[in-house]
Amino acid sequence: MDRYPFPVARVGIIGGGQLGRMLVKAAKQLGCSCIVVDPTPGSPAGQVSGQQIVADSHDPQALLELAEQVDVITFDIEDIDVAILAEIAAKGHHILPSCELLADIQDKLRQKRLLTRLGIPTADFIAADQVDTEQLADFGYPLVQKARRGGYDGRGVVVMKSAADAGQVLPVPSLLERFVPAEKELAVIVVRGQDGEVRSYAPVEMCFRPGENILDMLLAPARIEPQTAAAARRLATEAVTALGGVGIFGIEMFLTVDGKLLINEVAPRTHNSGHYTIEACITDQFEQHLRAITGLPLGVTDQMLPAAMINLLGAPGASGAPVIQGLRAALAIPGVSVHFYGKAQTRPFRKMGHVTVLDADIDRAREKAEQVRALLAIGGQNP
Repeated sequence: MDRYPFPVARVGIIGGGQLGRMLVKAAKQLGCSCIVVDPTPGSPAGQVSGQQIVADSHDPQALLELAEQVDVITFDIEDIDVAILAEIAAKGHHILPSCELLADIQDKLRQKRLLTRLGIPTADFIAADQVDTEQLADFGYPLVQKARRGGYDGRGVVVMKSAADAGQVLPVPSLLERFVPAEKELAVIVVRGQDGEVRSYAPVEMCFRPGENILDMLLAPARIEPQTAAAARRLATEAVTALGGVGIFGIEMFLTVDGKLLINEVAPRTHNSGHYTIEACITDQFEQHLRAITGLPLGVTDQMLPAAMINLLGAPGASGAPVIQGLRAALAIPGVSVHFYGKAQTRPFRKMGHVTVLDADIDRAREKAEQVRALLAIGGQNP
């Protein structure tokens, strides 16, 4: 029966950051209501949902309270106590993606081991619970150390090119990964429905800030050969299907200098590399995620125009209430869409928003995005 009472679905979101904010906006468009759990009063997602439980993502009472008020729970962060989620799921509450899959993905070592067991190509790695210089030397430089838990937006990742970089070692349980000489870093957004239907978006090209390992600019579609793009979509779809995931997944991968594709990491949620879909695609990643977890038909993933996206980061040395500079000049550029995340405080390199630029030509879109980057700055009111 194709009849829905209003709201169409009540969605609980663990985490109230920018991903949750954009998810709530898409939910309202689809006729869904949202309740957010986040420890920051007036979180970015809470501002637009109108309903927020002010609590930590590890608070069992808060998560149970959320579960009892919604039809399905999802998340915009991975730092969640999956044991608590498992207890909630055992009571009959709906959690997507599943807490079992989250447990495998939130631990980078478990994720890599799972990908390897499933036959998904990835860089060579070893476990490293207590990293020392001897172990680094035995594994061999250049290498990448990744914290098993809690790393995001460049945190928890250290690239060591030689023994001279060993002083940067992270004193946490980690994995050591072979450094991959990459021609490009790509990402593919994949959605999988509850019925097993899978759709993917065209691969995008990611350029990172070398010092902070934060995504700086994204080009969609990626400037790669058509056969490489098709192979990347196949690999990403194969990974999500093998994982049995439901919802949106961000699949980061390397295109090596010898033309191979290796999966770097899997994110079981909406992803920074998919923000451009809001303006550029018929169905954006946030609506797709909601369609998948609520059992609605998946949308088409066609891209209408090429796009370039940049993250808006807090300026170096800036802190306090944000001050936006250059907005009028940036918005005067044709094809520019600005998204601010509503964060009350800025700090150096914190993600405060993003800008998507559409143009019929990808190189012109990139040039315009670079103009915006030179114009827009987010400072702080504190000296």
